[in-house]
Amino acid sequence: MTYSAPADAAKRKQAKPVICYTVDKLPAYDASLYDNARADMEKIDEVIVQPRDASTFRVAAGHLFRIVSIEGSQVGDLNLWNADDLNERFFSGKTRQLHASHVSSGDRLWSNLPGLRPMATITHDTLGWYGWDEDGAGVHDVIGTRCDPYTNHMLSGVDYHYCCHSNLTRALAAELGVSTAEAEPHVHDVLNVFMCTGFTLDTHQYFMKASPVRPGDFIEFFAEINLLGDLSACPGGNCGSSHSDDSTPCYPLLVEIFKPAENSLKAWQPFSRSGYSGTHGV
Repeated sequence: MTYSAPADAAKRKQAKPVICYTVDKLPAYDASLYDNARADMEKIDEVIVQPRDASTFRVAAGHLFRIVSIEGSQVGDLNLWNADDLNERFFSGKTRQLHASHVSSGDRLWSNLPGLRPMATITHDTLGWYGWDEDGAGVHDVIGTRCDPYTNHMLSGVDYHYCCHSNLTRALAAELGVSTAEAEPHVHDVLNVFMCTGFTLDTHQYFMKASPVRPGDFIEFFAEINLLGDLSACPGGNCGSSHSDDSTPCYPLLVEIFKPAENSLKAWQPFSRSGYSGTHGV
């Protein structure tokens, strides 16, 4: 049923937008602290994530990691957990509300409730130049959930096992030594690394377009707590045409892990969990 617009419809639509969260009291991004940490950092490990697959990695608090494009234009789906407690994990929705629909240098990846603290801080982004294009698209989004076999089966009737959700599930199961059924509930909404996305101006539908990422580009993070990461090299390749199939050229991604220079983090303190009492009025 369609309802007619009320007489004061135009006036109602003229209400001014109000930013939901005033974020001036968030912990400030101390560029000098992170610059000191990365100035003479030493690479201590690396992981290659194969096309249409995922791999896990671990990063100690106070260390840094990069996700790097190495062979071709490729996007990735990133999950993060507290390595010491998988119940604390990346919260894309709150990250979106506190920062923006797409993130870059100086933004943080926040954990779920009740922890609600920065898990990682973005310290460098070679695609920071992209900003927003004429379609309203940006890079590194926290709005898309991840391609998954359930949605794909619902829309196409096909079982496809190399969606990012399945890739992340297999990799986490292998890391933890458990079944995929046990690992799957831990897999969560992602940071879409290098992915170029937005909402159409006419129908407001989520869209993707070919990523601007090229070999040599990277996004770099500082681990604010001990992290377990899981990265999928999306079957959509650069997401310029399709996903959830094998028709798009795909390339590996590289995860590099760095140890900061000795004594470069004297001013750094790990973030504590939320100070809320947890009583919920009871």
